[in-house]
Amino acid sequence: MAVNENAELEELIRNAGGNEAEVEDDEGAGLDLVTLLLVARRSLIWVVLLIVLGLTGSWLYLRYTKPVYQSLSILKIDEKTEAGALGLGGALTGDIRQSGNKLSGEIELIKSNIIYEHLKDSLALDVNYYVEGTVLENELYGLSPFKVNYKIKDGSLYNTRFDLTFSNPQQFRLSYQYKGQEISAEYRFGQPIVTPAMELVLASTPWMNESVVGKKYFFVINDDGTISNYLNKGLNVQVVNPDANTIQISFTDFNPSKAQAIVNKIDTVYLQEKLAQKQEVTQRQLKFLETQIVENKDSLQGAEKNLEKFTDRTKTYDVRGDLASISDKLLEQEKERLQLQQQIDLLDEIVALVESNQLTNSEEASISESIPGLKQLGDEQVTQQINRLNDLQWNLRRILRSYQPTTFTVQQLQADVNLVKKSTQRLLQQNRRLLAQQLSEKSAEQNELKNKLQQIPELATQQTRLQRPFELYQKTYTRLVEKKIDFGIAIAGTTVDFQILSPASNPGAPIAPVRMVVYAIGLAVGIVLGLGLIAIRYLMHNTVTNVRELERATTASVLGVIPTYEKEKMSVSKLVVDKSPKSAISESIRSIRTNLDFISSAKKKRLISVTSTISGEGKTFVTVNLGGIIALSGQRVIILDLDMRKPKVNLAFSAENIKGVSTILIDKHTVQECVQHTSIPALDFISAGPTPPNPSELILNARFDEMIAELYQQYDVILIDTPPVGLVTDGILIMRKADIPIYIVRANYSKKVFLKNINKIIRANNFTRLSTILNDARSSGLYGYGYGYGYGYGQGYYDEAKPDKSLVQRLRKQFS
Repeated sequence: MAVNENAELEELIRNAGGNEAEVEDDEGAGLDLVTLLLVARRSLIWVVLLIVLGLTGSWLYLRYTKPVYQSLSILKIDEKTEAGALGLGGALTGDIRQSGNKLSGEIELIKSNIIYEHLKDSLALDVNYYVEGTVLENELYGLSPFKVNYKIKDGSLYNTRFDLTFSNPQQFRLSYQYKGQEISAEYRFGQPIVTPAMELVLASTPWMNESVVGKKYFFVINDDGTISNYLNKGLNVQVVNPDANTIQISFTDFNPSKAQAIVNKIDTVYLQEKLAQKQEVTQRQLKFLETQIVENKDSLQGAEKNLEKFTDRTKTYDVRGDLASISDKLLEQEKERLQLQQQIDLLDEIVALVESNQLTNSEEASISESIPGLKQLGDEQVTQQINRLNDLQWNLRRILRSYQPTTFTVQQLQADVNLVKKSTQRLLQQNRRLLAQQLSEKSAEQNELKNKLQQIPELATQQTRLQRPFELYQKTYTRLVEKKIDFGIAIAGTTVDFQILSPASNPGAPIAPVRMVVYAIGLAVGIVLGLGLIAIRYLMHNTVTNVRELERATTASVLGVIPTYEKEKMSVSKLVVDKSPKSAISESIRSIRTNLDFISSAKKKRLISVTSTISGEGKTFVTVNLGGIIALSGQRVIILDLDMRKPKVNLAFSAENIKGVSTILIDKHTVQECVQHTSIPALDFISAGPTPPNPSELILNARFDEMIAELYQQYDVILIDTPPVGLVTDGILIMRKADIPIYIVRANYSKKVFLKNINKIIRANNFTRLSTILNDARSSGLYGYGYGYGYGYGQGYYDEAKPDKSLVQRLRKQFS
């Protein structure tokens, strides 16, 4: 039966495929808070479990994760000199003082192998000692009850674990892996352990006592690469304030004492390295200065001797002064001569422009713009004459555009142009002759000065050649001596201003993992997973669960809600209202009967059809028990089973299906021959009869209407159990004939897409009286609506047996 129902469901979904997208759009238009709260309530236990799981994961993470500690120190790195206080610092002091942009270099120095080598020599980082705990091992930095002296001959033993177990404070067993084999032996403290691969000697420390017995210890001998990687991983150096030249040194490790010791040692080693580097640089600079002074002193003495010989021979001291005076005059003469030559060249250009009639080609452009150098001549007459000539030439060109060259106006203007042009040329030639005369005079003066310079004894040139190296060596020697004095004073007053503003801190609490953060993450993960579970279950919630969903998705009115029948498990639908007249189901069906009376109060004879979308939604159960309730009210009721393909009404009454509706419609039997009685006197039924090959055609037969008319003579209400309308069309044919068509929707079974089918049927067939009933609704399906009167109301009012439930069952029901 389950296989057939699943096949029917799949077939219905395929048939409704054209409307499925529309249904999804309608459902996605808003959030169904009632359904969401229902899903959240059903998922509450899982949300709680996920939160507990997240917190448990956080606890396990904290339990099996080593805490990480961090030690910090803040240093102020600066260099100052007292040379500035003596007035001799100068630029040297600025070179020595450390600036903020060099802090990155100091950081690299701290993280360099130079510092690491000093740390390896001063701290015992080559051997790590551990004791095993219940879950994690702990490093015994500085607290180990034993110490290892070693000499490794085979490098494969580096980074190898050596296990120790003490039988007494003086005797131990040493075990380790070497070339795939485990080597184990017992030794005493101080006893040499000599093998071809290594030599070991273990000595006791002040922390050795009886408590070591029974505990498991081990140590690891690290090579240089491992130590460097360890320091690189744990060490962090960063600039705190570049203006104040402060940096922060931090080191992280699983052992707080070890982290603090490493930071303290880095501070000390860095100071020592800075002083050593400073001394080395100072010695190199001082040696370079002394070498340069000696070399320059020899050169200066040679220059002094040559100058003394020249003075003794020439008996003169001021030759250089005369030479300088004449040189200055020559420079001035040359400058004036060049200016005159430039003016002459300019006049030549202007003359060429005047002769070619190309002073300017634009009416807007002036002569000053066309000939920028005209102002340098300083002759206003020349400028005015050229401007006049330019204006006449421009007017002539403008008039020629409109007049012939033979017209009087053009000829008169050409005569004026020629006249002014000749006058201008004469003026320019006159100015050029004056400038040429001045240039000749300046050249003569320049030649005279050159002659005077040649008359100066050649000794002046020799004196200049001798004086130049002397002055150069003298200045260089003086500067080097002053530099040496300044540098010596600077060295005496320079100290490395290395201040530890904050010494290495003693880590009190680990920086990671932070317990509150880890628990918060676990809680958040649990909540997120829980919300995700609710969201997934809500999105996957595709069945009708409550009346609100039914009313929201359909236009049909809701007659009522039938609660879940929990008294017994029924393999087939049965009549239960006669056996439990005070049960919740009986009261809910009575409520439906009352609503039916309101709908069809004017009619005494009623034809009621009951259908559903697919099999299994409870239409036969509702039909049988609704008929029983109506019959118990005093009305005569007959139930017709028109689901000829899958008849079930006879099974509800435990009767035969040899004859029935199908045989009546083919006139094989009469109505009275097929009527069967039930335990309720006013309730009869006619089974479907043998399955015919053409059920739809039989219903369309006129004999069907005759059968209904004949039944109206004897019964007040005719209830018809129709086939599912989602699979066949028989149900639609019967619903058209019915006074009140009823559509059954089963809670937590009927798909939401089925509700769209109800609306489609109403619109297509104009079923204004079609009503729906929510069947098999649990208590949650009744919330938020007034249907199902009496269900759960007034404890002990109903006589339905309620077995005691255990705590687990009550909790399961609460969260289901």
